[in-house]
Amino acid sequence: MEGSNTVPRELTHPVSVGGVQVGGGAPVSVQSMCTTDTADAEATLAQIGRLADAGCEIVRVAVPSAGVLDGFERICAASPLPVVADIHFDHRLAIEACRRGAAALRVNPGNIGSWERVDAVIDEAGAAGIPIRIGVNAGSLDPAFAEREDLTQVEKLVGSASSFVEHFRERGFADVVLSAKAHGVLTTVEVNRALSRELPEVPLHVGVTEAGTARQGTVKNAAAVGALLMEGIGDTMRLSLTADPVEEVNVAWDLLSAVDLRRLRPELVSCPTCGRCQWDLMGVAAEVERRLADVRAPITVAVMGCVVNGPGEAAGADIGLAGGRGQALLFAGGEPLRKVSEADAVDELFAEIKRRFS
Repeated sequence: MEGSNTVPRELTHPVSVGGVQVGGGAPVSVQSMCTTDTADAEATLAQIGRLADAGCEIVRVAVPSAGVLDGFERICAASPLPVVADIHFDHRLAIEACRRGAAALRVNPGNIGSWERVDAVIDEAGAAGIPIRIGVNAGSLDPAFAEREDLTQVEKLVGSASSFVEHFRERGFADVVLSAKAHGVLTTVEVNRALSRELPEVPLHVGVTEAGTARQGTVKNAAAVGALLMEGIGDTMRLSLTADPVEEVNVAWDLLSAVDLRRLRPELVSCPTCGRCQWDLMGVAAEVERRLADVRAPITVAVMGCVVNGPGEAAGADIGLAGGRGQALLFAGGEPLRKVSEADAVDELFAEIKRRFS
């Protein structure tokens, strides 16, 4: 973006999570996390299948106890996506996850315990040839930084994350991805800006943690992650929501599309409606949005309310409708195609989408 201090993603060290490259200029990848019991391999694999269908590229599952390891192994063997083991507190679970087929680990050295335990995890991941995401959260920092009253929350997060990366380097382990998360938008942005300056070679996993339910969480993630992505910061992302994890994936792709980084599915352009509108714009737009969920083409579809916001206003759209009293104009690339009845408008639109873009 002209005038901004963008950071080239090509500077980051490429890390392979299964078959997905993170960093090194690779496209920003989309992640989510299963909400199922990892011991129930069938339910977890079913959810992973839904996530894959939505466009998820890396999936994380919780490994909270030894009792889920058999299920975890079955999941890794059958998953269509690379599986990241999410480990807290018990380093033995991380070691065993490496042996059971994990494509990567996510650990927070701040809650694993002693450095000896962290080193045992590093060594096992190195032997297995898999990367580690160092995940630092505001609630679990390096004790050397957590108790310092002279530091801001941002400084504590950056200091903790940087110290962990340095330790991994000293151990000879370079295949790390780093995340430092908080629930606040400004903290998230400031922390990741600082990390991209201090550790420009380390791929960053970005997102707002504990962002909230679908509406609030979407807004907070869009504000924070959108700002970072437009500055060239962030190599992979999970947009946490208290919702079906498929919604995290949907929002992630919508955000990547909105900032012109990646397009997987259609973008819907629709005007906000006003007193000039003489057709059911909100109803039509909702129906078009619903049916576009099944379209896998990076096109722009417009649903406009009247002649003011019609083909001219939406000239950049690949295809669209502009409504009037009882009818609508079907157009493509700003040029009229034909008039259709309001009752048939959506069907006509999708017939044209299928003809042109399938």
